[in-house]
Amino acid sequence: MIEALADAMCLHGIPEHIRCDNGPEMISKALRKWVTKTGPQIQYIAPGSPWENGYCESFSGKLRDECLRQEIFYSLREAQAVIDLWQNTYNRVRPHSSLGYRPPAPVSFSDLTFRLPMATTMQ
Repeated sequence: MIEALADAMCLHGIPEHIRCDNGPEMISKALRKWVTKTGPQIQYIAPGSPWENGYCESFSGKLRDECLRQEIFYSLREAQAVIDLWQNTYNRVRPHSSLGYRPPAPVSFSDLTFRLPMATTMQ
């Protein structure tokens, strides 16, 4: 975690604040000590306040549970392909309870007719 933050800070600069939830990966002593030395302030999302990050938390949990924990990735390209496939299924096929168990962007007839000729030429 520290290496990833250090790389991001080298690439994009040191932020004023780092906002995070109270999960175990962001409350470790080593991380807090390192962040204190580098300059940014840690701003924690208040426990029990889903309005601060509810959509992100929900999506991240679904991505982790339905995709990332199901796979072992041997390359970045493989991870991108698997995640792209999952994202397409998540947006086009998977029912969402908040939308009356419909997908947010269902596959339409025009999508199928556009893709169908490409699929038949690939066989």
